[in-house]
Amino acid sequence: MKRLIVLLLPFTFILTTIFVSCQSESEIEYKRYYIQGRNIYQTQCKNCHAENGEGLGGLIPPLQAADYLKKNKGQLACIIQNGLKGAIQVNGKTYNGQMPAQTQLSPIEIAEVITYISNSFGNKQGIYQVEKVNVDLGNCR
Repeated sequence: MKRLIVLLLPFTFILTTIFVSCQSESEIEYKRYYIQGRNIYQTQCKNCHAENGEGLGGLIPPLQAADYLKKNKGQLACIIQNGLKGAIQVNGKTYNGQMPAQTQLSPIEIAEVITYISNSFGNKQGIYQVEKVNVDLGNCR
């Protein structure tokens, strides 16, 4: 009996480790979106919004814990694809610059970068699916 317990203990440990380390399909998808979004951010957004999303003084708004991201989540795809002109309020401060359009980005790339920025820099909003981006882009003003 003692020998059986000694043999079952490593087997139980291995099985437990396998079950704990397995990730759900949604967790894998989130990580894929997030990593791809980070890569896009590094090449397309970082020059203006900075490495850590702090923006550039009074010229370019920050992404760090930005209330604007939460309040305008349904407009983010349009802003990324079409750019933005005019005054906006971010964390109580007014910015009146111009963000260039990123027309070269596909809907999946827009979804990935939104997932990244809305889950980095103190933001926690979950995955932003490509299907939602397609709907949002269809509603651009």
